[in-house]
This record gives sequence, C-alpha cells and structure tokens, in this order.
Amino acid sequence: MRNIISVLLLISCFALGAQHTISGTFSPAKDFTWVIAYGIGPGTRAYVADTAIDNGKFTLSLPATAKPGTYRLVYAVPQEEFYFDLLYNGNEDIELAFDIQKGVTFSSSGENKIFRTYLKEITGVKQKFINYYSAGKTDMGEFQKLTGELNGIQTRYEQDTNGMLANEFIRANRPYIPSEYESSKSYWQNKKAHFFDHIDLKNPVLQASGFLTDRLNAYVFTAITAAKKTKAEKERTYQGNIRTVHEKLVGTDSQYQVHVFHKLWNRAASYGFNSTSDFIFDTYLGPLAKSNGRQKIIADVEAHNRLRFGATAPDIIWKDGVGDKRLSEMEGDDCYVLIFWSSTCSHCLTEIPSLHKRLRAYPGIKVIAVGLEDNDLHWKRESAKLPDFEHALALGKWENQYAKQYAIAGTPTYFILDKDKRIIAKPGNDREVVAFLQQN
Repeated sequence: MRNIISVLLLISCFALGAQHTISGTFSPAKDFTWVIAYGIGPGTRAYVADTAIDNGKFTLSLPATAKPGTYRLVYAVPQEEFYFDLLYNGNEDIELAFDIQKGVTFSSSGENKIFRTYLKEITGVKQKFINYYSAGKTDMGEFQKLTGELNGIQTRYEQDTNGMLANEFIRANRPYIPSEYESSKSYWQNKKAHFFDHIDLKNPVLQASGFLTDRLNAYVFTAITAAKKTKAEKERTYQGNIRTVHEKLVGTDSQYQVHVFHKLWNRAASYGFNSTSDFIFDTYLGPLAKSNGRQKIIADVEAHNRLRFGATAPDIIWKDGVGDKRLSEMEGDDCYVLIFWSSTCSHCLTEIPSLHKRLRAYPGIKVIAVGLEDNDLHWKRESAKLPDFEHALALGKWENQYAKQYAIAGTPTYFILDKDKRIIAKPGNDREVVAFLQQN
C-alpha cells in the first residue's frame, strides 16, 4: 500500500509541476475586467482558460495538457480586435504587462522576451534602410555597414534561439539582405521578389499563429514604391499580389486558405478597397468558403457588401394609412436617416426623442424609424410621440427581414443615406447623427 501511495504522490507532483501560468497586469486597471486565453491552430482557435482581472492584475492557470505554440489573450469585444499573441513552450511561467497605449512587455518568459527583443532590433535596422534611401544617399560604406548590421542581428538571433519555439518565427522573418549596393528602385523590387525565400507556408507552427497572415497582409498591401498612385492603380497592384499569395498557398489545407483569404478580405474591406475585396471574395474566398461549409463567412461578406458605403440601401416597405410607402420611391429630400429602434429599449426611449427634437432644425432630412417589435402595443404609444418621423413596424424583432437585411445587432442603430438612397454614414449614436448632418 505504501508503494502505491508513493507512486500516486509522484504522479500528482509531476502533474502539478507540468502546469504553468500566464500572469501579469493590465493598465489602466479600470478599463479591464476579464481575459480569455485561446490556443491558436492553423486558421482556428480553441478555448483554454479565462479569469477575472482584479484591479489590473490577473493569473491564468493553463491546463497541464496545454501544448507548446501560440496563445491569444482576448481582453475585450469584438474579440477580433482586442487581443495580443504570445508564445508558450510548455516549460515556463509567463509574466507580462499590457498597457493600452504601449502594448505588451514580458518580464518573465525566455521565448517571448528574446522574440520581442529581436523584432525591436531588426525593425530598427530596417528603418535605417528606409531612412537611407529616403534621404537619397548613395554612400557605399554606410550601405555596407547597414547590410552588415542587418545580417549580424539576424544570424545572432537564429543561433541564440536554436531549439526554441521562437526560432521558427525568427528564421521565417529573415529579411532580404543585398550582397552589394543597390539603388532604391532595385532594392524594393528585390525585397518583394525575395519575400517568400524563408517563409514556409506549410509550416504548422507558423500556420498556428497570426505570424503568416500578418506577413501576407504586409506583402499584399505594403507599397514598394514612393511614387504616388491612384486608388485604381493601387488596387490593381494589390490584386496582382493576391494572385501570388494564391500560388504560394498551393498544397496547403483548404481550411487554412479560407483563413488567409478571409484576413486579406477583411483588410481590403476595412480600408474601402471594394474592387480588391470583391476580387478576393469572387475569385478565392467565396468558392473556398462554400466548398468548406463556411456559410457564416459568405453571409457576413454579403451583409457587408449590402451595407458598405456607396451601396444602395435595401428597400423598406411600410403602411401609411391605407397604402404602402417604399424607401426606394421617396424623393425630394436632401438625405434620409434610418433608425432601427424598439419601444421596449430603454436606451432608445432616452435617445430618440432628443434626436426627434434636434432634427427639426433640418427641414431637408427625412427620418424613417423602423420599430423592431414583438407586438405593436408599446410601439403605437411611443411612435405617436415622434410625429415628425415616418414609422415602419417590423414585427418579429431580430428575426424580421429588415433586421437581417441591415444586420442589426442592437438598438438604436443608425444609417444616413444620400438623396439617391446610397449609404453615406453609419453613426454610432444620436450625437454622431447630428454632427454628421452639421458637417454635410
């Protein structure tokens, strides 16, 4: 019996010894309440742990089964925006400090400290190259000094991290280093031509991180010339770069390709490069998402395109006395404001009457208030208090066709349309509605 107990104690101690933590601080403390850790896979993520942030301090206990790799710490919503990544090798506790202005720093973690130091040093020398060419310099000695410094840093960190998880990323991040002096034009052309020399897109360690998608975004959207280009010229360049990315992705898992092209689409769409975002979706992302059963991506893209700036707003039909009115047939006003609200939404009942009063100063503005309701009981009473608005009753609330067409996630939600019913603004609140109207 004593031997069995000894064995059990040994197993228990081993399990406890294999469990590690991620701890540290968030500042300013008042802005943070919770943090969630995810393990990152090739285009996927899996929940690992979560904990409260108490007065700016937190400790996440990782399960003993947590594997080495990239982990993502999410601290606010939307989760796709408010996060940072770190490396976990399975053998160390990680201590960090996150500042909303300065980002993340590591006080304890061999992997993350050396990787962050490498990135800081290599970025600093690459900036010297940019400064060198921007200043129109041609001094051979200074050029050779820069290439030597760049090669020295890269080689040293590759050697110092041998056997570490960070080594995979440092080797893949090796920059283009000219062997002899090159003009600015040649340097940027060669830098782009050699971009993929050290990047293995099939490497599962690199795929299971944000590293590759960040690098591919940089390849597609970073300018390689100082010459000014029109938006159309830029988009043609981006689309050519995207074709190259597609060629490099041949042989990788199709789900990972969905992930890459979705990230590229998000970047193009967020910057208003509509021709490029449409090219990505129509040529690559749409077919890949369909064949891999990723219907939500397709629905999200279609909703974005339906509601992006410059798009004609989806039509809305409502009863007016004995007849129907249509948004698409309204005319004679300078612009139109759509308000999606609910008579049971306390925030709406505070915000919208105030807006109703203020908009009386804008006679050329027509407001259509779409009530997302379960029934018309409260709606009839509250809408009667807003006589200057056109009122459309949308029963079924979130399941109503207009809530879905306009991707309404909360009330009140605002859209401003021009005289031709094209979407020109999406204010976040009543004050932003008035501010937009004052400026236009």
